[in-house]
Amino acid sequence: MLGGAIGSALRLWMGSHVTALAGAAFPIGTLVVNVLGCLAIGAYAAWAEVPGAAAGTPLVQQFVVVGLLGGFTTFSSFSLQTWELLRAGEATRAGVNVLLSVALCLGATWLGYTFVRACISR
Repeated sequence: MLGGAIGSALRLWMGSHVTALAGAAFPIGTLVVNVLGCLAIGAYAAWAEVPGAAAGTPLVQQFVVVGLLGGFTTFSSFSLQTWELLRAGEATRAGVNVLLSVALCLGATWLGYTFVRACISR
């Protein structure tokens, strides 16, 4: 529960600040949060594979993946915001949001994982 509370608070803070800086015409705050969350989960997954790493224990994994990152990332918000763009006749913006979210989040997961694996193998 503590991880979820921290992740949710971070999501609100980060999403609000990005939206305040970039504007609300496109759900950039949610996109940034989801990409950062994917980067973090990729890095965590690589760290958890290290034999003897504290990250690999079930309690730490639940805290980080289910709590902290589950509270931080916002797939349901992404879905609602994309649906709202579609309902408003903004099919192009909705499509861009879907494409960017999927491509950037998968890329960030790969980057986080690859970076940590490279650091560990040194």
